[in-house]
Amino acid sequence: MSIIRLARISDAADLAKLAEATFRDTFAQKNTPENMNSHCLSSYGNEIQGQEIVSSKYVTFVAEIGSKLVAYAQLRWSDSPSCVSANSPGEIHRLYVDKNFHGKGLAHNLMNECLKVFEERNTDIAWLGVWEENPRAIAFYKKFNFEEAGEHVFSLGSDPQRDIILVRPVKNFE
Repeated sequence: MSIIRLARISDAADLAKLAEATFRDTFAQKNTPENMNSHCLSSYGNEIQGQEIVSSKYVTFVAEIGSKLVAYAQLRWSDSPSCVSANSPGEIHRLYVDKNFHGKGLAHNLMNECLKVFEERNTDIAWLGVWEENPRAIAFYKKFNFEEAGEHVFSLGSDPQRDIILVRPVKNFE
């Protein structure tokens, strides 16, 4: 049985490990070790995740089974790409599940939590960037009625990659 809750500062070290591991599991096969290492060094670590957990610009959920973190999602409110037409956009910055727990409904439950927070904060459009070479994630987001709105460049180390920008209204998400 999993529990989804808001991340606490005491989760920073475990979250950093989970975040890096799930990122590598998802993308390492199609990218160079140098670019993966560069990205992971700048994006994951106890201090980095700790700062994100306490920042008012982020909301971070974790899913745990027993005392082990097995999935997480992170929302943020910042500038959005020009293709996102909204008064108050919110980004699903990250949503990852440990590969050993795929297919158990954790991503679905995390997405519902994300959309609830967006609604509570009067976010009108939820948006996210997803790598064009990640069909599993694209299919998942389409189940939640996300639609393509544009694209942007995601730099993975020295490799500029195309991310598809997906959007959906926040109201009536179920």
